[in-house]
Amino acid sequence: MGRYFQFLPFLLVSFLIFVETNAQRELLDCIYSQTSDKNIEKHIHFPKSPRYSYLLEYGQKNPRWLNSSSSRPIFIIAPKNESEIGAVLFCSQKFGFQIRVKSGGHDYEGLSFRSETETKFIMVDLLNLCDISIDKHNKTAWIQTGVTMGQLYYEIAKKRENLAFPGGLYPSVGSGGIISGGGIGTLMRKFGLAADNVLDARVMDVNGKILDRESMGEDLFWAIRGGGGSSFCVILAWKIQLVRVPSKLTAFTVRRKLHGETINLLQRWQNVSHKLPRDLFLRVLIQNMGTESGKIVQVSFQGLFLGRVSELIPLLNQTFPEFGLVSRDCFQDPVVSCAAGLPCIKKECFEVPWIQATLYFASKRTNDSIEFLVNRTVPETKNYYKATSDFVKSPLPEEVWGVIRTMFRDQKRPMMIFDPLGGRMNEISEFEIPFPHRKGNLFNIQYMVNWGDNSENISSKKIKWLRELYEKMKPFVSHSPRSGYLNYRDLDFGTNDEEYSYSNSRVWGEKYFNGNFERLAKVKSKVDPGNFFRFEQSIPPFNWSER
Repeated sequence: MGRYFQFLPFLLVSFLIFVETNAQRELLDCIYSQTSDKNIEKHIHFPKSPRYSYLLEYGQKNPRWLNSSSSRPIFIIAPKNESEIGAVLFCSQKFGFQIRVKSGGHDYEGLSFRSETETKFIMVDLLNLCDISIDKHNKTAWIQTGVTMGQLYYEIAKKRENLAFPGGLYPSVGSGGIISGGGIGTLMRKFGLAADNVLDARVMDVNGKILDRESMGEDLFWAIRGGGGSSFCVILAWKIQLVRVPSKLTAFTVRRKLHGETINLLQRWQNVSHKLPRDLFLRVLIQNMGTESGKIVQVSFQGLFLGRVSELIPLLNQTFPEFGLVSRDCFQDPVVSCAAGLPCIKKECFEVPWIQATLYFASKRTNDSIEFLVNRTVPETKNYYKATSDFVKSPLPEEVWGVIRTMFRDQKRPMMIFDPLGGRMNEISEFEIPFPHRKGNLFNIQYMVNWGDNSENISSKKIKWLRELYEKMKPFVSHSPRSGYLNYRDLDFGTNDEEYSYSNSRVWGEKYFNGNFERLAKVKSKVDPGNFFRFEQSIPPFNWSER
């Protein structure tokens, strides 16, 4: 207990009232003894401390579990240097505790800050590990994994207007999670996923040793780029490849009611969106708009073009002349027009630098301050949601849109997002990294339903509705296995059993990784044979007898 008593005056006031068991006190003493950082106690927060509540609430980007019976961390450590993480790893294993690592907190099932069982765990919150070092001449950057996409985009824009990174759309998403899960975004048809643009990494293995790409070996480096890094190690930093984009890009949206003519456009979209020039990313969003008495199922064709309006308009006129987009639309207020016999169309278009386009796809105005990208406040209004995903290899039959329209009319705040693949995505092998959804996949679907009242009655109905929609889509999407995207995690796919058996885990693992799941399990056996890094959907060690 030597180091513990060195801090006794402070601890008596701040810690002892929070520490519930002898085991936890011994765990703390162990952590103090394993690091030379005398300020470490300031980075450890217990359940009754205000900072614990703030970190847990801020970390839950999906706050469904704020007041649930899910197991919470016995304490949260928000380290300011990497040695603190090594101490937590060593002492957690010594005393039989698990850890959960949070980068941005966007895990769709909350597995970076909660457990579905009575597991005793420590949450390692990386938000203070947020250094960014950009080499604009070589177009590379080192970023710690507490860095959010918004922080990265902000810093890139300060260095050079025509540099970018092909990450995700939402600024508060953490780089540790999105890159280790793949990283779908608006630039993927041109440059691939976020994970396709990783050059090196620094990780801490189960023994507390810090490794780079050379010392960790290519197997582990392969696994953490799309296979979910938290199954193997703690990812500390990425070296990423930045990409060159034009000084002006064009972001636009055309909105229509889900109506007969719009269905024709949707049929054309799913046949051509993956074949369009890779400078054009054109996705579809379906939402329920209006009031109870006048619900409208709205389709939004939303695009980002890596070029100017003058180049985009001829391209759209060849493929989607019905959009009616003309150059002046991009230099005036959004346009609403109602032609005879057709639904009203709302058009908006902006020719802006890349950093303003990131605001647009984060549902902000393009002329809003880019300071929004680095905002770390807890939202005043809670948004609860459930989501899942599919990949599609053949165009959906026309009847599907009628099914979607019927189900959406019966629900508040549903959403489907269709992200086109193709382009650069087709050129990268399905085995290059664990993310296998490459050539042959037309688009990804994200299903989501949102709600503002998290009472059991409301949330259970919402989740039931989403599961029904997902089931209705089963005949029309990928199969054997029916695939999903790891960063849209869904525990309905399955979870690990108590033994973390490989054969049981294949049920859900092959949905995310197809044939790459076996290689991931073999990497796990090499780097973490004792399965310390484990949770409900962690990669289990490979077992030859269960193959």
